[in-house]
Amino acid sequence: MSTLPAHAGRRCHHAVNPFHSAVYFSPDLPEELAAIGVTDADAAYFASRSAALGAVGPGTVTATFYNFRHDLVARHLPAVWEVATPAQVLDARLRAVDRTLRRLLGEEALAAPELAEAAELALRAAEGCSRPARPLYAAHADLPVPTEPHLAYWHAATLLREHRGDGHLAALLDAELDPLEALVSHTATGFGMTPKWVLATRGWAREDWDAARERLAARGILDTDGALTERGTALRAELEDRTDRLDAGPYTHLGAEGTLRLTELAKGLLGRIHAAGAYPEGMLGRG
Repeated sequence: MSTLPAHAGRRCHHAVNPFHSAVYFSPDLPEELAAIGVTDADAAYFASRSAALGAVGPGTVTATFYNFRHDLVARHLPAVWEVATPAQVLDARLRAVDRTLRRLLGEEALAAPELAEAAELALRAAEGCSRPARPLYAAHADLPVPTEPHLAYWHAATLLREHRGDGHLAALLDAELDPLEALVSHTATGFGMTPKWVLATRGWAREDWDAARERLAARGILDTDGALTERGTALRAELEDRTDRLDAGPYTHLGAEGTLRLTELAKGLLGRIHAAGAYPEGMLGRG
């Protein structure tokens, strides 16, 4: 098996992961959840992403999602499970994925051999994932693999995304970045969510954001204008390198040729759904 080029796994992740996350920005997901009685948008998100774990309470979701304010999570869990079971939510999510991808890609792309190849490669990469200390990945790994290529690819993208995400949380804890400090420092890189998006979706208040900035400035990670210092830039780079090491398994298993081919195919699919309006404008950046 040939040696992977530097950061090949990270580049593959950046191409595959947005395909997974597109459903959470799709109008199809709240529609499918509303059809089974889950009408609140936040409840729909928490339920649909955590349903593989079972009928969990707010503590489990706060722990595994990491960057949401616990009060927001507790507002919807465990109450949502009195409305719909995890199995019903998972079925509704998969229906939403199917609707979303058919709309964004079109029937011709869904039937193309490239999509089937991407699914095969992504599933093969997922064989190299590991369950220990990775709750969101492990829960999704227990779900059946859909038979249709576009759904199989989305399922594999979910496995790869949650595997890296679980490892990234370990890196954040080791770096002693609390949930909001992680968000603030990521936003400062220019690649995270804008403050507006964080405050609108994660349950935090402006004063929470400002307090996190002050803590990071006191540690020398941000300057007085909220920009990353040299130390902060090095910290964020080390976080990604550590996450790469914890997430090496799937791409080592797939090998260099397979990883590069999956990246190529994933970029093509990502470009198509992005051009079709899969993601809201103004979500990323320093804001």
